[in-house]
Amino acid sequence: MTEPCFRMALVQFNPVVGDLPGNRGRIIDRMAEAAEAGCDLIAFPELALTGYPPEDLLLRRQFVADQREQLQAIAAASGDCLCVVGCVDELQGRLYNAAALLHRGEMIGAYHKVHLPNYSVFDEERYFEAGRRPLVLDFGALRIGVSICEDIWIEESVVEAEALLGGADLLLNISASPFHSHKGDERLELMQARARRTGSIVAYLNLIGGQDELVFDGRSLVVAADGRLLAAGGGFQEDFVVVDLPLEEFATLRRARARLATPAAALDPPQLLAVPWSPRTRPEGRPEPRAIVPVKNEAEEIYQALLLGLRDYTRKNGFAKVTLGLSGGIDSALVTVLAVDALGADQVVAVTMPSRFSSSGSVTDSEELARNLGIRLHTLPIAPALTAYEEMLAELFAGRAPDVAEENLQARIRGNLLMALSNKFGWMVLVTGNKSEVSVGYCTIYGDMAGGFSPLKDVYKTAVYALCEYRNKLAGYDLIPRAIISKPPSAELRPDQTDQQSLPPYDLLDAVLELYVEKEMGAAEIIAQGFDGEMVRRVARLVDFAEYKRRQGAPGIKITPRAFGKDRRMPITNHYREL
Repeated sequence: MTEPCFRMALVQFNPVVGDLPGNRGRIIDRMAEAAEAGCDLIAFPELALTGYPPEDLLLRRQFVADQREQLQAIAAASGDCLCVVGCVDELQGRLYNAAALLHRGEMIGAYHKVHLPNYSVFDEERYFEAGRRPLVLDFGALRIGVSICEDIWIEESVVEAEALLGGADLLLNISASPFHSHKGDERLELMQARARRTGSIVAYLNLIGGQDELVFDGRSLVVAADGRLLAAGGGFQEDFVVVDLPLEEFATLRRARARLATPAAALDPPQLLAVPWSPRTRPEGRPEPRAIVPVKNEAEEIYQALLLGLRDYTRKNGFAKVTLGLSGGIDSALVTVLAVDALGADQVVAVTMPSRFSSSGSVTDSEELARNLGIRLHTLPIAPALTAYEEMLAELFAGRAPDVAEENLQARIRGNLLMALSNKFGWMVLVTGNKSEVSVGYCTIYGDMAGGFSPLKDVYKTAVYALCEYRNKLAGYDLIPRAIISKPPSAELRPDQTDQQSLPPYDLLDAVLELYVEKEMGAAEIIAQGFDGEMVRRVARLVDFAEYKRRQGAPGIKITPRAFGKDRRMPITNHYREL
């Protein structure tokens, strides 16, 4: 027996920003796969053709014109399977974040994103005009509402108008939603709420890949009107999700939707666009829906995001190998393991640069880790260089006791050596600092901050420990030597130095930083939660003063709701202090 179905393919796509011919070629390849699979519709994420976000490339008229040319080539390759592809549309000199509708060799229409996000990492009002009307595709036997990312996050707006005014049985949302921890759970709850409120099936398609500081995690969803999960895309990987939706289900949805409340009259009625389509029968039964693989813990999710962000940043920017300073500390150990997992042992070159203050364990622990990972480890002692610097500065420094200036010389010598290797061999230098250190300026500009990419830039010190334990558990042994994890954290720039001589314990520091940086609480609010007043005020001062350092730091992977950089934009010259 057979039953008529609508077959839909959702493509979790990893574009390269600005690679218009490459993105076009891969889109056409997936269109061919969908046609071969007998799909009626294939969808690609938000701005899949340009990559997301294209930022100021959109201010170049030639870029927009070149994108239009590539879109025409995709349209020419379209057949009976309707293709929905995220792109830029231009009308009367205005740019729109659009979903192009390609069918039988031409572009038959486009939906323009109505709600343009302009917060956190988003800056879409800088480039795009807002669309004005919802859009519903009329296939005869079913109707599909089209929306883009933010449109589905806004209540009583586009998707409700498409369902309750336009009769959409299926709500298709193409998205580029950046990752932060627990974002997957948040999206699932939202899609379930939208499905129940509209009485429609919701198909949410998300981008995949790393782009500068952003990671897009995929995890696309197809949710039934009652909130049941019908299908899901994999996390942190490209995917091709095919879903069969029996037409009988859509008739049932319409009967149920008739009993739902009509939305507010303020909503604009959708535009209807007819799409020629003839239902086809499929074998009885549908493919088994892929369940969402539950994330076992937060460390697992963050680790996958860091891997994807590091891999894509390295490869998309044309680096074959990376290098980093391996100090024997926990931060550099974690970055080294991440690099090996992301790129392979042959692509990672570590350097240990001991000084007169380095413990013997720093060198031996680094050597053990390198053996465990099977990577090259070079030793470049910095004592001769430090002595030379001290001799050059002796006359100017005469009469002054050694202090942070001499300490930072060591960090800067190490940064110079790593950058020399980068220049000579074309390796990208990985910065190993974490968010706790970067927040309070416990880092050396032009020293340990020197490099091309900072994987742990948005990872607190306490999370670094959790990630190391997670990776060791995954390995089944102490891949990262236990001595590295258990030793007191130290920059080893002076005798017997530890981080806690300069900073509060990391569990306290990170708790305060989360409230001050991510939740934007003032010092008084944080103190009211039971934290020591002097400690809170000191941490706040350090965070504020270190802004000039952070502005000059390498980009890094966003994994929290509010990362430094695009998320948090404080003026460097800033005399405001909380009263």
